[in-house]
Amino acid sequence: MRTDSSPQTIFRKDYTPPAYLVDTVELGFDLDPDRTVVANRITMRQNPASKSRDIVLHGEEIELVALRLNGKTLAPTEYHLNGSTLTIRKAPAKAVLEIETLCAPVQNTSLSGLYVSNGNFFTQCEAEGFRRITYFPDRPDVMAKYTVMLRADKAAYPVLLSNGNLIEEGELGDGRHYAKWEDPFKKPSYLFALVAARLVCQEERYTLQSGREVLLQVWVEEGNLDKTDYAMQSLKNSIRWDEERFGLELDLDRFMIVAVGDFNMGAMENKGLNIFNTKFVLANPRVATDIDYAGIEAVVGHEYFHNWTGNRVTCRDWFQLSLKEGLTVFRDQEFSADMIGTDSGRAVTRIDQVRTLRQAQFPEDAGPMSHPVRPDSFVEINNFYTVTVYEKGAEVVRMYQTLVGRDGFRKGMDLYFKRHDGQAVECDDFRAAMADANGRDLRQFERWYSQAGTPIVTARTRYDAVKRNFDIILSQRCPASAGQADKLPFHIPVAVGLLSASGKDLPLTLEGGKHAKGATTVVLELTEQEQIFRFRHVDERPTPSILRDFSAPVILEYDYTDDELLHLFSHDSDPVNRWEAGQRLAMERLLKLTAQVAAAGGSDAGLKLDATFIDAQRAVLTDDTLDPAFRELALILPSEIIIAEQMDVVDPQAIHVARQFMRRTIGAALKSELLVQYHANQTPGAYSPDALSAGKRALKNLCLSYLMVAPDMAELKLAQQQFEKAGNMTDRSAALVSMIHSGAEAGPYLKAFYQDFEHEALVIDKWFAMQAAAPTTNVAAVRKLMQHPAFTLKNPNRARSLIFNFTSANPSQFHAADGSAYEFWAEFVIKLDAINPQVAARLARGMDRWRRYAPALQAKMKKALEKVAGRAKLSNDVLEVVTKALAN
Repeated sequence: MRTDSSPQTIFRKDYTPPAYLVDTVELGFDLDPDRTVVANRITMRQNPASKSRDIVLHGEEIELVALRLNGKTLAPTEYHLNGSTLTIRKAPAKAVLEIETLCAPVQNTSLSGLYVSNGNFFTQCEAEGFRRITYFPDRPDVMAKYTVMLRADKAAYPVLLSNGNLIEEGELGDGRHYAKWEDPFKKPSYLFALVAARLVCQEERYTLQSGREVLLQVWVEEGNLDKTDYAMQSLKNSIRWDEERFGLELDLDRFMIVAVGDFNMGAMENKGLNIFNTKFVLANPRVATDIDYAGIEAVVGHEYFHNWTGNRVTCRDWFQLSLKEGLTVFRDQEFSADMIGTDSGRAVTRIDQVRTLRQAQFPEDAGPMSHPVRPDSFVEINNFYTVTVYEKGAEVVRMYQTLVGRDGFRKGMDLYFKRHDGQAVECDDFRAAMADANGRDLRQFERWYSQAGTPIVTARTRYDAVKRNFDIILSQRCPASAGQADKLPFHIPVAVGLLSASGKDLPLTLEGGKHAKGATTVVLELTEQEQIFRFRHVDERPTPSILRDFSAPVILEYDYTDDELLHLFSHDSDPVNRWEAGQRLAMERLLKLTAQVAAAGGSDAGLKLDATFIDAQRAVLTDDTLDPAFRELALILPSEIIIAEQMDVVDPQAIHVARQFMRRTIGAALKSELLVQYHANQTPGAYSPDALSAGKRALKNLCLSYLMVAPDMAELKLAQQQFEKAGNMTDRSAALVSMIHSGAEAGPYLKAFYQDFEHEALVIDKWFAMQAAAPTTNVAAVRKLMQHPAFTLKNPNRARSLIFNFTSANPSQFHAADGSAYEFWAEFVIKLDAINPQVAARLARGMDRWRRYAPALQAKMKKALEKVAGRAKLSNDVLEVVTKALAN
């Protein structure tokens, strides 16, 4: 908690090397929930790159019992302990520090450091949790080899795990036992982990391509072993993919995944001992949806891939967070796409990534918490685990591959590891490896790391029928963002194609360009404020397909006509731009309908939707040559959040009414076609999460949701039958959601769902979430749900399922005119902050765009923000968010 109103801001420009380097760390734990004793022996030496002779250690929420330097016990007068910093001045060049501390894991509700969950011990040390375990130079550029001794009551904690390889275990003779672990690789303290628990595991021996055999384990609480198969298969797939795609082999003798129900993040890549939120491990058809299965595959891959991109090569400082996270998100995206194995499957995953950027990252870029992919400053590092660092960071990495090609990207990765294995480095080191490996000048590309905001690319075209030239004129600008007014031009790869009147791709000849003969897509490199790109030998005026595969995280402005968009929506060979054309058609109409609703005082009376748009939707819905998953995505309208981003003054109620009108109109106009596709995309037989089956279920359930916007008895019966007969969680939950959102009486089905799954925590999270996001759920209903015996604020998953889903996924109710939901938001930001500041800060982000709303809503939102900001006891996590929201 803060002790004053001005928390310290840390700046990237102030980085200095650590005064002392650490060679070895020996840790001993006597584990007790109320009083854990931690003995820490650190071998240190002065860093030649530093002139300081001060040893600086960090510690929080721990009690210092003893401190020895080179065998001598230090008196309190021989060191300086100020808040969370312990300093030994004028230390010798070589030092062995022995530190004994006490902590109380059972009282640690922040879930950072060493804590207890359901009677078991777990750790979470990224970003700065290790200092809650022992005093240490807790910074990522201090890398050392660790040996860990764990001692605990054997009956209570029969499983003792830590990083690396198990080298010894045995009995202590007093009902306690021990296990000694050794990590042969240097690592920063944020990658330390331990688990002491009553767990069971699924394990397999796995042979690497080199012929070496390794042990793979997935540890879970008893009763969950039947839900580990998919996580284990995903781990094996990840190991094989990294060997084949990047030549990277698992470097330890064993690799462990441990699932815990109380966890702030999705998972953590601790060296050899990955600790996961149960959400991204546990799955079987009864309890997990297709989305859950896809999430498990992606997150297991992500954390495993960190073994090289994050662990073997790590960050110099936390400003470089995207060095590991953006790169590893890109790697897990490529892995997931390759696991599907088809072009259409890759396209669907790419569209999902674009939707995430527009739904979450573009608004962040335009808000008060806007920051570059490599931030320049922060108050609380936990606030910068953001979609900008992760997803936009992944887009930056993807642009390297777009610019240098897949083979060139592999060459850059190989050089990166050759240069930096075992080091803590910067984003610029990765950029240099890509440039040097491919003979490219990528100095201007650095601006993607240093400049915040979403660039806007404006395109104009002209056609010379006599000379058969087609020009695309591209210009770029980037709006001012928090702390950055003027932006220099970015290096932007813009992939384009040209469609003929018949809808065929034209072969491209770019004047002065180098590309394969007969290519139908070329990458234009926009590096100036404005550039002209000329295509020659173009026999007819084409329809341009610009920014194919979403080749850069930018906003594209091009004045497409409806006919051009319909042409692209019907024929574009690039699935992402085909989908994008449909989104543009829908968005134009949604904005007009929203304006009409607002002008009519919130009524949808007199609204109309043109037959041209409905016919285009019908054509995609009924085109059986298209992948079902693509059709599902193409038919999903832009979300209320994405619509709001297109408005200067946001009117959440008008947006909701307009979008619901459009959905209701489509559902009525295409009723017969929707029913045909609903029945045509059934998946009889045993459940499988494969891409084709998942795509069919997605399309089928989208059809049901359209039919249920304004259901008659036949549609309602269809949803009820699906709920009752569903053989998997995907279909059962989709049926229940369609009933809840339709406004139909869903009480008996909600009750039945809860009774069937009351002992499955992750399913009960779904039960809360589907109710929280329903447009019929107001703040009073949420408060009532919070009284349910299954609800608790202390579990992050449960808090997110209800409170976060209401505030972020139910905009029409969250922005109710009376402001009651804003008061609710303030109340629970404050309550959560006292329990878990990281979770509270995430909730606090829900109001950072308050200035974009109508004045009446603005006033109420500001009052709620001020209520939170005015609290005397407030964490830096939350304080930073609300202060920036009020200031910008």
